[in-house]
Amino acid sequence: MAEPKTPAESPAKGIVARQSSSAEVNAFIEKVRAMTPAASGRGRLIFAMDATMSRQPTWDLALKLQGDMFQAVKDVGGLDVQLVYFRGFNETKASKWIGDPDAVARLMSRVACEGGYTQIQKVLSHARGESAATRVNALVYVGDAMEENIDELAQRAGDLRLLGVPCFMFQEGYDKKAERAFKEIAKLTRGAYCRFDSGSASQLGDLLKAVAVYATGGRKALKDFSQATRSSAGSLLLEQLS
Repeated sequence: MAEPKTPAESPAKGIVARQSSSAEVNAFIEKVRAMTPAASGRGRLIFAMDATMSRQPTWDLALKLQGDMFQAVKDVGGLDVQLVYFRGFNETKASKWIGDPDAVARLMSRVACEGGYTQIQKVLSHARGESAATRVNALVYVGDAMEENIDELAQRAGDLRLLGVPCFMFQEGYDKKAERAFKEIAKLTRGAYCRFDSGSASQLGDLLKAVAVYATGGRKALKDFSQATRSSAGSLLLEQLS
């Protein structure tokens, strides 16, 4: 049996935070550009996160970025979100569908990290079940590790592709096994992958917001958001979409 994950060392302990390269960010935006946006109207997005203990060192920062994502679509409206997280011993929970961004942010703030293994397969299976009942426009996943069978994850990702559910996979840190799995899931679902760490938090936070706005209301919503907030990520995405 594999050893449980231990908290990752913070930069203060000698790990130098590296920024995502411009090529990685541009590749992410190019993936989003190639996708067909949801029609203007009410969208449904599953936001899933790894809440195991290895994420504790940067948990507060991650929660802030994730909360900002939903605040960005507050004025746009039309986005229902379901929060899914896993932690501890086989604990995976999903909230009801929530249309109030403030309520989503409050709900996320009450989640605490606990030791355990990843349960990404359960997340993908849950998304498949939800979308089979009523279409889900996108799945956003934030995590730092992968401790499962990649072929089984690929199978679940293939199911989501058939249902038209793109997965936006955000990786915190530099675990190679997680990177390979997250990229594969993004590719199979026609979604996108991008790295997330303390050095690139601001830029990727903007990308999270832009993706949420784009998935909710298409180009017009993204253009309005970009103009109102002067978001560089939104502007760059609009340039790619033109």
